[in-house]
Amino acid sequence: MKITTQWLAGRTFVSANEHGNSIVMDGTPATEDWKRGVSPLETLLMGVSGCASVDVVSALQHHVGFTDCITTVEAERAQGEPPRMFVQFHIHFKIIGRDLPESDVKAAVDESLATYCSACAIMAKSVPITHSFEIVMP
Repeated sequence: MKITTQWLAGRTFVSANEHGNSIVMDGTPATEDWKRGVSPLETLLMGVSGCASVDVVSALQHHVGFTDCITTVEAERAQGEPPRMFVQFHIHFKIIGRDLPESDVKAAVDESLATYCSACAIMAKSVPITHSFEIVMP
C-alpha cells in the first residue's frame, strides 16, 4: 500500500493511492476559512467507517431483506496542547432491511470490530471504541 500526498495551496493537499484514486484534504480550521476538503483526522474516521462497513455488509448482504448500511463514526479529541489525540470513538451502524435477525446483525458488527476491521484494531490501541446498531425497515 502506498499513498502520495501533494501540496496544492495553503493547507490543502491531495492524496492518491497507487491506482490514482484521490481525496482532497484541508487542514484549515473550520472557523478560519472555507474548507476545500476533509481534514486529515476526518480521513482517519472515514477509514474506520469504511473498513467496518465493508465487513458488516459482507456479512449481511446474503440476507434477501438487506438493503443498506449507513455507518456513523463520532470521535472526541482532547483539549489543550498538541497533539490533541482522540479520547473516544463511537461507531453506529444503521442497518436497513426487512426480516433481518438481530442476532445476525449483532454478530456482523461484533465480529467486524473484534476481528476483521484492521482500522478499528489500529485505533483501539490508542482510544476506547464503543459501538451500537439499529435495524430500520426500508
